[in-house]
Amino acid sequence: MSALRGALELDDIQRGVLSPRPTPYAATYLVFRIDDRAHGRELMRRASAVVTSAADSVSPLGETWVSVAVTCHGLEALGVPSALLETFAWEFRQGMATRARALGDDGESSPAHWEAPLGTPDVHVVLTAVAPDPERLQTAIDRARPTYDQLTGVTAIWRQDCYALPTETEHFGYHDGVSHPAIEGSGIAGSNQLEAPLKAGEFVLGYQDEIGGIQTPRPEVLGRNGSYAVFRKLHQDVAAFRRYLRQAATGPEDEELLAAKIMGRWRSGAPLALSPHHDDPALGADPGRRNTFLYAREDPAGFITPGGCHIRRANPRDASVAGEVRLHRMIRRGAVYGPPLPDGVLDDDGVDRGLMFAFIGAHLGRQFEFVQSQWMNDSVFFGAGDAKDPVAGSHDGSSDFTVPRRPVRRRLPPLPRFVVTRGGEYCFLPGLRALRWLGDLRD
Repeated sequence: MSALRGALELDDIQRGVLSPRPTPYAATYLVFRIDDRAHGRELMRRASAVVTSAADSVSPLGETWVSVAVTCHGLEALGVPSALLETFAWEFRQGMATRARALGDDGESSPAHWEAPLGTPDVHVVLTAVAPDPERLQTAIDRARPTYDQLTGVTAIWRQDCYALPTETEHFGYHDGVSHPAIEGSGIAGSNQLEAPLKAGEFVLGYQDEIGGIQTPRPEVLGRNGSYAVFRKLHQDVAAFRRYLRQAATGPEDEELLAAKIMGRWRSGAPLALSPHHDDPALGADPGRRNTFLYAREDPAGFITPGGCHIRRANPRDASVAGEVRLHRMIRRGAVYGPPLPDGVLDDDGVDRGLMFAFIGAHLGRQFEFVQSQWMNDSVFFGAGDAKDPVAGSHDGSSDFTVPRRPVRRRLPPLPRFVVTRGGEYCFLPGLRALRWLGDLRD
């Protein structure tokens, strides 16, 4: 089937690339090291029979599926020749730890402080299982277990369990997972009815992207229908976030307004763009309305939704910024880990909690890395200097956040770092045929 025709080969694309996750859901990340090449290849062969394709709207276990991703070190361990590895994105070949400085992973977020073995050459394969609840998640893991059980040359070296609450909120208390793009040929609608679907090649390798290019690592059987995936474990300092809002606000109502101005949405998920003066839980719960808005006509200067808030940085939509926004769109998915900090608690309890962040796309550089370095950790793109994202930026206590306001703007106190990187990896999500090809490699 020709890539130029743009028809997605859904039966060869892993379901985890395109399918939204169920609500609520539970998930597990399992990381493996390949010690024996033959056993690693057998792992790929077995994985090709376990992974569900995007053509299956419902898997045999319901809204449950398993995805398999491989790092560059993993492809090397499987015996993929270096000449073929060089056809992959150079950011992927370098790895996330090497790219840490560009990503703002410095200080306590630097790879020197990452959770072992993340960021090391030992991380080869990442298996992700997703299900609507812990019971079905365990069933999915048990179903996948024969994939790696009894392969003595494949060692499980890390695991992270995570979940999405029925409320769909993350640890800072905001409704999460509100925005996702429509992709041509996927059959899955986007969350913003005002945004035209993006070309499939922005997210799946082997198809035309928004500028007419086709990115396909070689050989085609390996690269086509694959995607790049970014996994990041992000610790959230919930107590510090709450203290900051409490100290910066004049009272409870102002505290919620500041929380909305920092995020760009009220805690319920209702956007300031559609509900500028008060929260609207009914709007926040309505997937057909809560993300259908633009900025350029109604709010070019950010008096309603500040230009520096989290959601406007992550997706400026039609706002006037440096660069073409559609070239930097991402599929972003997140799941929380660790127990919630009880409501009202302002002191840290010492428990690790945060977000397992996942990005999927065909362009690591101009999608994930661009957004992280240019939009999250800088503000030049909308004319605000070097200010950082107030929620996820790599703060050092020297930059503040400004809320545009008439007649006088409001400047909040300097921001501490609320989110600390605990580790992460750049991965490749092969198509199902590619998994079989990797399994059939010979020296």
